[in-house]
Amino acid sequence: MRLLLFAAAIVCSSYSHAQLSPPGLGDTNSAYWNAAGIRQKINEKNTSLTYIGSGRISGPDGENPLDKPSIYVVNEEVYHKINTAWQYSYALSYRRQYHYTALIGNPDDAEIHQEFRTYGRVSHSNTFGNFKWKNTLRQELRKFFNPEFGDIENSLQLRTRLKTQLTATIDNSKTSSITASAEALFSVPYDDAAGWGNYEYKESRFCLYYTLKPKSLPVVFDLGYMNDLVGTGHDVMDANYIAFDIILENPF
Repeated sequence: MRLLLFAAAIVCSSYSHAQLSPPGLGDTNSAYWNAAGIRQKINEKNTSLTYIGSGRISGPDGENPLDKPSIYVVNEEVYHKINTAWQYSYALSYRRQYHYTALIGNPDDAEIHQEFRTYGRVSHSNTFGNFKWKNTLRQELRKFFNPEFGDIENSLQLRTRLKTQLTATIDNSKTSSITASAEALFSVPYDDAAGWGNYEYKESRFCLYYTLKPKSLPVVFDLGYMNDLVGTGHDVMDANYIAFDIILENPF
């Protein structure tokens, strides 16, 4: 089923303006993610994307995606265009996330983890008329802290993400597009006693986005859906996300 969904995401539609896709928000049935960013062209080869975002969740026992606060994110990424097909980027991210349990559903009592993340990615794109197919390899290093920025046990992790997305313009003015993507995530933790473990598959994320880029405004609007499948075999958590983001283009 996971392979079929992955293939469907490739075949289904899509033209991408680099949506500010949702992060994983833990054990929940539904979630809401919103973000606002600034994309600034530095020169012909380099572009900066800065954004802030937040997420809310229903939790595993509810359905309201706005019920509980889940995460706050500040992210800075710089993209470098090698040529018309190849691109790489590097980024630094800060995240503050609530962790709930079956016994703790109140945000005031939830465990809070703070995270600093650095990552780099390499992307290759092909264009076929109104369609654009993009494949990305992303490598992350994540370090977690407690609310006072103190160290916590087994707080270091390497994660690899493989993503494919297909995008397509849907109007003659090329202001609207639909993007479908599929992403697989693998990670390896660092154990303070045993050292690095083994790379293991962790989850898959499937997204469908509608993008509007009005010619009269320097703004991009994204409205999307993500299905997050965490785990393997019979132990899989299925979460549904609604996402919305706004990106301001070249304000400086």
